[in-house]
Amino acid sequence: MKNQVKHLRESRGLTQKELGDAVGVSRQAIHAIETGKFDPSIWLAYDLAVFFAMPIEALFDFEGSCRK
Repeated sequence: MKNQVKHLRESRGLTQKELGDAVGVSRQAIHAIETGKFDPSIWLAYDLAVFFAMPIEALFDFEGSCRK
């Protein structure tokens, strides 16, 4: 699923580890989300959206993604 996680993380000067620590996942999980290799659970997507203070729909591109 396409997303804005990497762009938003980098714009705030955060490492993948720092973002992972903030939302309770590993650096590897953040990397996998950013590269589209892993779709987060609804709860992790929610936590990321809250962290970035934006709606889930703005953070993740549901319209342009294939349903798994």
